[in-house]
Amino acid sequence: MRRIAPVLAFLLFACLSLAETVPELFTRAKEQIKSASWSDALKTLDALETEAARPGNESVRAQLPAPLAFYRGVAHANLGQTEQAVAEFGAFLALQPNAQLDATQYSKKAAAAFENARKAGTDRSPSLADAYKSFQPRADAAARYPSDPTWADGPVRWIMSDAEKAEWSSLGPAGDRLGFVEKFWSSRPASFRTEFDRRVAFADESLADEPEQPGSLTDRGMVFILMGPPTFAGRKPLRNGEDTSDNAGLDTFGSQDEKNSLKELYASRGGKPPGWKVAENSVKYANPNRKAAESNENRMEVWHYRRELLPKGVPYQQVDFDFVTKQGYGINTLQRDPQPVATLGAAKEAAAAKP
Repeated sequence: MRRIAPVLAFLLFACLSLAETVPELFTRAKEQIKSASWSDALKTLDALETEAARPGNESVRAQLPAPLAFYRGVAHANLGQTEQAVAEFGAFLALQPNAQLDATQYSKKAAAAFENARKAGTDRSPSLADAYKSFQPRADAAARYPSDPTWADGPVRWIMSDAEKAEWSSLGPAGDRLGFVEKFWSSRPASFRTEFDRRVAFADESLADEPEQPGSLTDRGMVFILMGPPTFAGRKPLRNGEDTSDNAGLDTFGSQDEKNSLKELYASRGGKPPGWKVAENSVKYANPNRKAAESNENRMEVWHYRRELLPKGVPYQQVDFDFVTKQGYGINTLQRDPQPVATLGAAKEAAAAKP
């Protein structure tokens, strides 16, 4: 056994010595782009981002977001992943709005995605992230969830630990519910509750699927409360026999598009949901080049989260949350695939009170 330690130490030293630096990884990624090794380039760019996040690389870290987004856009475009390419080029253009793509150096697919990203940046509806950034909750938003017997059935259910749920359930008619609620929030930072209330209010006003149900209690509301706004979102129609994991035909859209699409559904059912604000100002986000899909058609909505928005400890570079709307199936029903389920579990654990 004593001989193992020197061997392990040698192997560790060898691994560390073989680790590539940020400049080396960047050079390798560019070579892979040049040689059309698109999948390998994406893996190298992920490794580059991971290495740049390590202590000691602060000086180069700030220079990477633009080139990372650009080369990811090139790789995704050539892999036929148009939606991801447009999103990456959009992120690049947000950092360098006057940049141009040399059509003689890059493929037609990359050039087309780049131009689509530029066009989308000027005339698309606000994204969920944009809408949330400017969102101001109504003054009465926090008052909607009093500490009564149904309090734990509200949006707070998404962040309660199993122990807290058990304790709440044990409270009888004479139980100190107000005391429980006070203890519940005091065990978490004040800023946490402020952000939670804001996300709940946004979900209620922007993510409602049915007139009778607040947006914060839907699948999309759950994901938004636990994860915040996605890096980007998209929507595609579902066709008979189509695999819902297929990204072909996915188009970017803003949260206001979803509000527009809900108008017809609510109108067909007698108007707006009682007590909930829905799409009152959505017309100002529309433009002649866009038409939101009707909410009762078969479609899939995808929320894409890049690594920087994922909970700590999640081993993925990106996670997609798929919401399916299909007659006889449901409206915006979250697909419980392994990656999003694990990610939500990590987000919920991070939101739970620490002992």
